[in-house]
Amino acid sequence: MSEHSFTTVARVGEIPDGQGVSRVVGEKRIGVFNLGGTYHAINDVCPHMGDSLAAGCLEGDVVTCRWHGWRFRVTDGTWCDNPRIKTDSYETRVVADEIQVRVALPDADRPPTAPPRGGSPTQT
Repeated sequence: MSEHSFTTVARVGEIPDGQGVSRVVGEKRIGVFNLGGTYHAINDVCPHMGDSLAAGCLEGDVVTCRWHGWRFRVTDGTWCDNPRIKTDSYETRVVADEIQVRVALPDADRPPTAPPRGGSPTQT
């Protein structure tokens, strides 16, 4: 299982209600959206042609990509035209006035783990 951590991406009040912002966390572009004071985060890169989803039009919980109209639910990353397909979504939280997003750390950034106890693995 990969290691996860929360990263501060904005402060409460920086993202207007009904809008999104693009942030870089590690090597990922994340779109962070404000729906009535509740924050949601999804992959900011539209899988069709790579435009920023955070720059798109947000209506309710659906953001529409500006380039070709692909629509995604910001609450869970579901593509509205085919619910079997999703883009990544990320857990968010507010701590004091910080909006934080939980993302997986790349292997190189994960802390080392201790080797298992009880000897070496068996070989066949």
